[in-house]
Amino acid sequence: MTATDTTRPVLSDEQVVELLALMHDSDSVELKLTIPESAQRSAIRALGLDPLEAQIRQVFFFDTPDLALSRHGVVVRARRVQGKGEDSTIKLRPVVPERLPPELRRMPGFVVEVDALPGGFVCSGTLKGVVRTGHVTEVAAGGRAVRKLFSKEQRAYFAEHAPEGVGLDDLAVLGPIFVLKLKWSPEGLGRKLVAEMWLYPDGSRILELSTRCGTAEAFQAAAETRAFLAERGVELSGEQQTKTHTALEFFSAELA
Repeated sequence: MTATDTTRPVLSDEQVVELLALMHDSDSVELKLTIPESAQRSAIRALGLDPLEAQIRQVFFFDTPDLALSRHGVVVRARRVQGKGEDSTIKLRPVVPERLPPELRRMPGFVVEVDALPGGFVCSGTLKGVVRTGHVTEVAAGGRAVRKLFSKEQRAYFAEHAPEGVGLDDLAVLGPIFVLKLKWSPEGLGRKLVAEMWLYPDGSRILELSTRCGTAEAFQAAAETRAFLAERGVELSGEQQTKTHTALEFFSAELA
């Protein structure tokens, strides 16, 4: 199926105005597209992706069993990345960049980014940190407190936005999810693309294609990338899925 076979999601005039305002004060834009499972194999062939070149990642989320953090727009995550070590993230979404405290914007590891996908977008404020090797595995096994994965600044960011009465050590481990991530520079595009295959324990999978760009070039980057993918017959109009929400819902159901 090509992009002309179904109706494409289109932003309203009001959404475009909102998107422009968010991008004005953001650090970057990440353009995302998820490919339906029925079209993933053909997309992989069309783009010449080699899974043996992909980086392996193991992703853990932390939330209450009923996903109280997710309902409040807070995402708590830790990762083990092949060849790069371990990291942790506290993310809040949506955010309005101009309303964020200046001291937070200046903090090392803090990034404001707009995620844009067909028919929608969200702006997030993410505070990242580095984790000592082996600590993520220890936390997942119950041998170390969850809060130990996060810096003092991350803990304060979490405490400010988490639901009242919910602390980091109250959170359940949701995961892991195995991820294959491949970066490459396709001939004829002029920018890097990223492919992520998220492999869920029930056998389902999400394939996401993305590219990151500056805020001033977002619309041009979107047009160029869409044209590149359409020329190669990649499905552009399938229902969009969010990797994080899918993972949270899956593991929450397991806990229940």
